[in-house]
Amino acid sequence: MSGNRGIVIQCGYCRLEHFAVKRTDIFCCSRCRSLIPIQTHEEQNRTTIVYNRSVKTSPLPKIKSSSENQLSNNGSLARFSGSSGVKYLAFERPKASFSMFNACPRVLSEARLGKRALICGVSYKKQKYKLKGTLTDVYNIKHLLMYKYHFPEHVIRVLTEEDDLDRIPTKANMEAGLRWLVEGCRPGDSLVFYFSGHGLRQPDFDDDEIDGFDETLCPVDFKTKGMIFDNDLNDMIVKPLIKGVILHAIIDACHSGTILDLEYLYSLKEKKWLDNRPPSGAKKCTSGGRAVCFSACRDDEMATDSNAFTKKAMSGVMTHCFIQTILTKPKLTYAELLSSVRDIILETFASRCLSSKLIDKLLNRRISQEPQLSSSEVFDIENTKFML
Repeated sequence: MSGNRGIVIQCGYCRLEHFAVKRTDIFCCSRCRSLIPIQTHEEQNRTTIVYNRSVKTSPLPKIKSSSENQLSNNGSLARFSGSSGVKYLAFERPKASFSMFNACPRVLSEARLGKRALICGVSYKKQKYKLKGTLTDVYNIKHLLMYKYHFPEHVIRVLTEEDDLDRIPTKANMEAGLRWLVEGCRPGDSLVFYFSGHGLRQPDFDDDEIDGFDETLCPVDFKTKGMIFDNDLNDMIVKPLIKGVILHAIIDACHSGTILDLEYLYSLKEKKWLDNRPPSGAKKCTSGGRAVCFSACRDDEMATDSNAFTKKAMSGVMTHCFIQTILTKPKLTYAELLSSVRDIILETFASRCLSSKLIDKLLNRRISQEPQLSSSEVFDIENTKFML
């Protein structure tokens, strides 16, 4: 079909082909009503092929919790978070013969200087608490940054167990990546840290935590090398932020509400910022910049895996809802983003069948998850547009 008259768009969810005369950023599939963010590539014969997956907008079906996956650590029992694979998005891992980044040269011209991102997805291969789909979440986040927010691919560092030894999410590699993320930051820089994996809590002996617990992230080798504590994250990527630099952290893990130890936590119920400064008086502030963190749940909650979004794969609830909201509702404020993600999660839990709820009650399982927003400083989230 000639590209002079239009382009061919294939839905990544149901594979139905459409012919579009006008170029558009988002196309709606006529069969499954999926939203397809468009990135095109013109071949020599001017036929356009879209290597995309779609965003499913139909009502969310049954949710499946993986709360059975628990680990005893220093006497505390915690279910590891589930950030697993999602196939609902517009971004499919590119084939070897085709570079999605090269397919869209306008990204280079539109990309602003001063962008940098660290994306960590930990699957814990060959371990009893393995996560099955973090790779898909990682690639979806990466392509969201590239094609929605115009991050050049070379400024995005990805750590997964599929890569070379220096790109495996070990504790040493994650800490090196975190230092790289903020190293030499300058006014105007936009930095992003994404983590998909397990999270735990540990007793706090420094009187730095209001609830008496430190929150931690679990690298792939955490059993031998240890976890990364919230105090460490604050030291590595919060305190170095100078004036004019903004960091966004997106954390899909259990017990992640205050994972960066930021000084303010927003309450949707009270519609105000709450004081989260350490009782000890320790300084957890930046060097003039701003750090903002979207977390999957409160510090005392567990993040949940769900098959509510596709029938073929589990996915991290928070990651799915976060990206879906951004793609379907452009020009969001921080308040709208946080509220929308929470509402989709609540709808997902509400859709669970009665028998599943009864089993949870009999087994004394708490299946609840409330996304959190924390910040190094108070700002007007009702009127501030979200941008990475």
